[in-house]
Amino acid sequence: MKLEDRFIKYLINSSNKIKINSQDIKKNDIFLALKGSNFHGNKYINDALIAGAKFCITDKNFKQAHNSEKILLVKNIENFLFNLSERKRSLYDGKVIGITGSAGKTSLKEYLKFFLEKKFKVSASIKSYNNNLGVMISILNLDLKSDYAIFEIGTNNFFEIRELTKLVRPSQIFITNIQSTHLKNFKNKKNIAKEKSDIFRNKYNPLAEILYFQKISKEEELIYNIAKKEKLKKIIPIGKTEDGSYIAQVKKLESQYNINLKILNKNYKIIIDEYEEKNILNLIFLLTFFILNKINTKIIINNNYYYYKAPKVEGRGSIHNFLLNNFKIRLIDQSYNANPETMIESIKNFSIIKNNNRDKFLILGNMNELGLKSHDLHIKVIKEIEKYQFNEVILSGDFFKKALSMFSKLKNNYVYKNSSQNIMSYLNKKLHKNAIIMAKCSNITEVNKFVKLLKLKKEG
Repeated sequence: MKLEDRFIKYLINSSNKIKINSQDIKKNDIFLALKGSNFHGNKYINDALIAGAKFCITDKNFKQAHNSEKILLVKNIENFLFNLSERKRSLYDGKVIGITGSAGKTSLKEYLKFFLEKKFKVSASIKSYNNNLGVMISILNLDLKSDYAIFEIGTNNFFEIRELTKLVRPSQIFITNIQSTHLKNFKNKKNIAKEKSDIFRNKYNPLAEILYFQKISKEEELIYNIAKKEKLKKIIPIGKTEDGSYIAQVKKLESQYNINLKILNKNYKIIIDEYEEKNILNLIFLLTFFILNKINTKIIINNNYYYYKAPKVEGRGSIHNFLLNNFKIRLIDQSYNANPETMIESIKNFSIIKNNNRDKFLILGNMNELGLKSHDLHIKVIKEIEKYQFNEVILSGDFFKKALSMFSKLKNNYVYKNSSQNIMSYLNKKLHKNAIIMAKCSNITEVNKFVKLLKLKKEG
């Protein structure tokens, strides 16, 4: 059998074997040698083989006699993966779930995977693999024997959702929300809503049957109207209004919240210590999905299992406790990404967390890809901060620097730091007692780098 045929047979019949980082390679994995911005992945083929890779695939000639039977050379690696992912997807007959939206895709995917795995075999995309390459890898890592397959589908420009949807072809679809992301390209949220709607349009996805989506804003209402025209089998709005599944009542008790939910005409009651609306909306998504798929909801809500056992996704609300300068520090890590809506929500949620006599440090970095609205939206965030009281507010990034200069008088104590190292130095000087830190920013910002530095100290 030729090398290419052996490679294809192995990939089709295996799961979770493809890796793009040679450091992640384990025995019998497949290493993709991709072209990067600075160098080609061929540089790491030897490392992958030493680590136990069964195959390496590249589109650049690799001159090495030893282990040549393990190195597959193709003309164009992305075209090769595309054709293979189409083939593997056609062989899968389990239930396929597609998740898109402006924010919260990864968290919802991880929650759904976590609870479905209590009863079923589940395949799911890893991390935030939701672009063209990520979706192809996710399909090729699919276990054909799994009951459910969950895919994230993302976009930062027009016409990307439809192309990814043609590959994934989900029958059940979640649209988490429509928010102010990638406005540099999309210009407004109406365009974002139209783009996201391609995931269920018949001409791109004839297998679409059920849509679960948040319906709170006028842009999300637009999704509802498009879905009705597409004549989907079921359209399930999620939100605050009484037309699907929603939060019926929230009562603040002395130290807890008593929450009543209405899920497809069924009543659910939960009691929690800390209230975050995004977590409640995720719970509503999950319960709605379980009911429609005739899965016992007790898997989720028994003994508040959702809140105390469900995974906290790294960089999206994950909590880290450690010592820094002999003080107990709690980090709430929201550093993976940010838009104005999620940043304002995070600030509000941080303000109501019980501090237990700890100082509260709010650390915010730039929100990127907002286009012409960047300046005004960063000003809006500072105005939101001023509704609450924090011990320290540390801002970083040019957008926040310019926005901060527009205010002559502020009640909170603000400092601006231009680098991750400067944030760390300032924090070290200002820590005089136990503290809670909440860091929120777009990816690849100085605050994002600061959080990574902080976690290294924890590991050290």
